[in-house]
Parts: sequence; structure tokens; C-alpha cells
Amino acid sequence: MTNSSRSIGKRQQTKFPLSLHRPTGQFRKRIRGKDFYFGTDRDKALTRWLAEKDDLLAGREPTNSGDGCSLRELCNTFLTDRKAKRDSGELAPRTFDDYHASCERLLNYLGKSTLVDKLRPDRLMEYRQELSKTLNPTSLGNEVNRAKIILRFAFEGGLTDRPIRFGNFKRPTKAVMRRRRAEAPPQMFERDEIVTLIDAADIQMEGMILLGINCGFGSGDLGRLPVVALDLDGAWVTFARPKTGVSRRCPLWTETVKALRLVLAARKRGDDTLVFRTARGNRWFVEDSRSSPLSAKFTKLQKSVRVYRTGRSFYSLRHTFQTIGDETIDGLAVKQIMGHIDDSISATYRERFPDARLLAVSEHVHRWLYGERAA
Repeated sequence: MTNSSRSIGKRQQTKFPLSLHRPTGQFRKRIRGKDFYFGTDRDKALTRWLAEKDDLLAGREPTNSGDGCSLRELCNTFLTDRKAKRDSGELAPRTFDDYHASCERLLNYLGKSTLVDKLRPDRLMEYRQELSKTLNPTSLGNEVNRAKIILRFAFEGGLTDRPIRFGNFKRPTKAVMRRRRAEAPPQMFERDEIVTLIDAADIQMEGMILLGINCGFGSGDLGRLPVVALDLDGAWVTFARPKTGVSRRCPLWTETVKALRLVLAARKRGDDTLVFRTARGNRWFVEDSRSSPLSAKFTKLQKSVRVYRTGRSFYSLRHTFQTIGDETIDGLAVKQIMGHIDDSISATYRERFPDARLLAVSEHVHRWLYGERAA
């Protein structure tokens, strides 16, 4: 063997991170004066060391040594379960995508081979701290909630024998959320801004904006709104909120009815079941997409009339309806129009709701927008 070959061989040997403990025949690593042993098989010892070293060097108990359900196995099983729910219509495609992204984050930070049984509260808090570096309090809360749902599934799905201890792995406190909300600019439009947007909008966008402020409809509602939900002669729209399935009934203003008649008359396909279609005949809301053509078009309209402000979107019309509608002090009627979930006991027994109360809220928002003039 040449001197060069001996030199290379020596360098390669020095790279092996473990030493052989001759009395036992095991490979070991000394960390802070304490010896850790990894077995007698050189290759297996190296594999185990690489899997456990981050925890050992940090002074933690290794989370991926021994038998049990790995985080990768948990995520695969969880996503299979959620995919079945998505395919059956029980779970929104966007929600499934959020779960998928959360699984990727868990695997990337905690490690694919980490055993779920050995996850400790301090390790989860380190993960939460890492998330907080890039997420605002609202997004952080949502991410923590999804992570807990995924990790709880290990016990609920029979993959582990005991539930995970989360400790302080929780959403940001309500006080933090209130401060965050107080610091953010109002997520609503003023009356002059809405009138300006309506005046500058094309036929379809005018109808959408009016439904947004008249009934608190969001972009998802409008993209799914069927023609059969409209009673233009009676001036009502009856359409369960797609996000929650809660029934919703809203009186339509004269301006809204007029705009919707123009929308229906301008459609290229008279037999279409949807009220709104893009110029190319596509849906305004795509279930498995994070981008909304309606939101993009609305943002462009805002900028064209110089009312655009960061953080305000089409959904801000829903914020506006809620805010102005609450001035009537009939929160239950506002909730009925908005399609919010009513968890009260009385909601279990309520079989119908007075139209007069819905009309009172609607008329109040109309007066706020247009003044006392006749429609």
C-alpha cells in the first residue's frame, strides 16, 4: 500500500464517529462524560448514532430508538384516512392540503423516524418556537391545532397505546390574539369605497360585490352559487353555506336583483347550473386550488379605483356586513344571514326564523350603504 493510500485510509477511519469499547465489543460515543452504546454491528451502530445524535447532543432522550409507531407511519396513515374523507365529500380539498402541509412540517423538523411514543412536551415546544419565527399568531394557532389533531390520531387510530402529552404546546393565548387584532387595520370597507367599486365593476363583478355586502357572501359562496338558489321575483336567495352546511336565507335588494338579472341574461350557456362563470366559462372557485380568480380580479379592481389596502380582500365585504348588521342589535338574525353555526340549545328546537327580522337587518345595511333614498 502506498503512503497516499495509507493516508486516505487513515482519514476515512478518523471520520467514523464512534469508538470501539473492546471489553464489551460495542461501539460507543462519549457525550459530556457519559458513554452511550450502540451495539456490536458497525453499520447498525452508525445508523443508530446518526438517528439519535441530535437528541443526545442536545441532552434529550432519543425519540427514534426502539420499537413503535414512527412519525412517518403516523402521517401516512393519517393522510390515508383524510384522503378517504376528502374523496367522500366529508373533508374540503383545501383542508386536506393543509393537513398534508402540516405533516410535511412535522416530518422535516421532528424527523421521519421519530417514535411518536417518545415525543415529549419540550420537543413539541421547540417545534412551536420554530413555527413562531415565520407565522403570525393566527397562522401559528392553526398550525398547532392541525399538528395536535395529527398526533392525537396515533392513539385514536390504535397506532400507539397511550395518548401524547402536549404540555404547553397550545395555540397563542386569547390575549395575544386580541392584541394582534387590535394592531391590524380594520378588515372592512367604508360605504364610499363600496359604491366606487360597484360603479367601476363589470356586470358579473357588480353582482358579486352586491351579494357580498347584501348577504355576506364570500368568494367560495359565489363560485358555487346555483341558479336554483335564487328567487329573483320574490327577492330572496336560499343557499346553505358550503363551508359549514348551515342553512342561509337572505333578502335581496332591488339593486342586487337587477344586477343578477343582467348576469343571468349575459351568460353564454343558458343551461348552466351556476350563476357565475369566468369569461372562459370556468368556475370562479376551484376546490383544490389556493388561488382564487375572483380574488385576483377583485384586487385588480380595487387598485384601479385606488381603494386597495394590504389585508383587505373580497372577504372583507363579509366583515363589513357583519359589522354594520350588528348595529341592529339582532345578532341572531345576522347569524342566520351569515350562515354562522349556532351551538345554542334553542337552535336545536328552532324550525324556522321570521323573515321580518332578516329584512330588518338587510334594510339597515342598505340604508348604511345608499342612504335614505329609495332603491
